[in-house]
Amino acid sequence: MPENSFLYFAYGSNMLSGRLRERCPSARPFGVAKLPDHELRWHKRSKDNSGKCDVVACQGKRVIGVLYRIEDSDKAELDRAEGLGHGYEEIEAHVLHDGNKVIAKAYQATATDESLTPYGWYKALVIAGAQENCLPLDYVEQLKLVISTDDPDRTRHDRESRLIEEVSQ
Repeated sequence: MPENSFLYFAYGSNMLSGRLRERCPSARPFGVAKLPDHELRWHKRSKDNSGKCDVVACQGKRVIGVLYRIEDSDKAELDRAEGLGHGYEEIEAHVLHDGNKVIAKAYQATATDESLTPYGWYKALVIAGAQENCLPLDYVEQLKLVISTDDPDRTRHDRESRLIEEVSQ
């Protein structure tokens, strides 16, 4: 891996390359990876009072996501966008990529609420990122089953949904 860069394991809306590149212009996909013995949850308490993705240790389960190579110069912006210190902490994710163990940076929620559900636009971003990166069909189907709610802030809904429209064009 080039100096001055790191691997980042995206498992939520940052799987969608357009969303991540808005935050980190240097981000380049490295491939699909699996985080063993973890489960994807949608319980991270967000500033907008909805649920965002999180990874939780869970024996025998796995989270599938996307590895990105990102230049160190974009790290502060990624930390800001992910809410480092304000709902997420940085972790070392020991993922499997092409059968090899790889250590990547990831974020794990520190503020959770099991009663939360994601807004529809957020769920759609996660699904679009999974589809864009060719995650297994059965995994994408599991994502589609997650219950979501409408965002009462239509301006935010429209702003966030534009990335999905760009991908589908």
